[in-house]
Amino acid sequence: MQKKLGAGEVFAILLGAIIGWGSFMLPGSQFLYHSGVINTTIGLFCGTMAIIVIERSYWYMLKQNIDEGGEFSYILIFMGKKNAFIVGWFLFLAYLSLVPLNATAFPLVIDKLLLGVLNFGYLYTIAGDPVYTGEVLVSVLIVLFFMFLNLKGIKQSGKVQFVIVAALVLCVVAVFTGMLLTADMDAFRENYVAHNGFDLGQVLQVVAITPFLFIGFDAVPQLIHDMDISRRKASFMAVASLLIGMSCYILLNFSTGLAYGPEKAYALDWALGSGVLEHLGMAGFLLLVIALGSAVSGGINGFMICSTKLISSMGRQSILPIWISRTTKKGISKNAIIAVSVISIFACFFGREVVTWIVDMCSFGAAVTYFYVCLNTCRIAESRGDKIQGAVGALLGLLFMLLLIIPSSPAALSRPALVFLSIWIAAGACFFIHMFLKGKK
Repeated sequence: MQKKLGAGEVFAILLGAIIGWGSFMLPGSQFLYHSGVINTTIGLFCGTMAIIVIERSYWYMLKQNIDEGGEFSYILIFMGKKNAFIVGWFLFLAYLSLVPLNATAFPLVIDKLLLGVLNFGYLYTIAGDPVYTGEVLVSVLIVLFFMFLNLKGIKQSGKVQFVIVAALVLCVVAVFTGMLLTADMDAFRENYVAHNGFDLGQVLQVVAITPFLFIGFDAVPQLIHDMDISRRKASFMAVASLLIGMSCYILLNFSTGLAYGPEKAYALDWALGSGVLEHLGMAGFLLLVIALGSAVSGGINGFMICSTKLISSMGRQSILPIWISRTTKKGISKNAIIAVSVISIFACFFGREVVTWIVDMCSFGAAVTYFYVCLNTCRIAESRGDKIQGAVGALLGLLFMLLLIIPSSPAALSRPALVFLSIWIAAGACFFIHMFLKGKK
């Protein structure tokens, strides 16, 4: 049997999955321009509180006799195979797409530090995004590194994740402190306080994407048989990771706002990086790059672990081919790890723009999963408090879905993302019909 994960390693997997590439790029590309500092902070806080309400249903789920696979196993036990397939299909999309997203971000981290050193060996252009041999090679190598790390066992993976996340948090705090001490506070107040009040539309734009921002807190159910801590403590860690993750998003958004006004930040390729370089010099920029590299690495490792656990469980229930669930003598899901890695490597060849469209669907996939977990908790819970929490969580999950698919919503998915979502749903329907007919036969 594999060695179990300690408290620090479980916490690192959760937080590493929550804080990713987006926390460093969204302040300039979306948050400051569309919602400013005040409304972004309110939106992040409200979204985090909504996810914490949903997590209460996850805590109820942890108290049940569920297998690896987390939400999938929970729905399978209490709502049957058909509903479990829907949850597993969308959760697989949410987890798996974040591996190549972070893998394709890793070359960008290197490019930020070494100024386009990987832009060699032009291959082709997809959706206006040129794909280079150098960038693909780095993405593939980082996926292979974490594949071999996970093949050594989850304990080794957890130890590496702890170091990564510790570096991430320390560097984020250091960068924010430096920006606060060197920034022009009068300009900051003029840009983001004096003429900026509460705006519901701007807040909802942030709230709607919180399922994507904080997906990863639900890694606890996937690790249920690998933890050397109580389930209550693991649930507490999930809440703590959400609060720390929210704090990191807010600190990075503030750090960017301390450097530039919303229009200037939106016009820059990487506003946070440019601002840190301008105010703190190369030393501060190196800290930021270390934090960014840690966030990307933590995301790859965290979601590779979650994807592996999920598809192994789906394989054991014959929803996916059973060979994918086979383990080594040490209990390592070798086939699932290799399958996730191969799919991720394949996705890296499509370029970052296409991968980003796919990842945009993650919020919808996560919201579907949250809805099912909370709805089921409301159905089976015995106490009135648990039923109310489940009902509120289900309504929040439904609200997240509607905000993403209603065309007039301030947070509606882009047309390419909706096209890919439709394709994924159609593929799932075909696969489900095939599975149902095969099972009936």
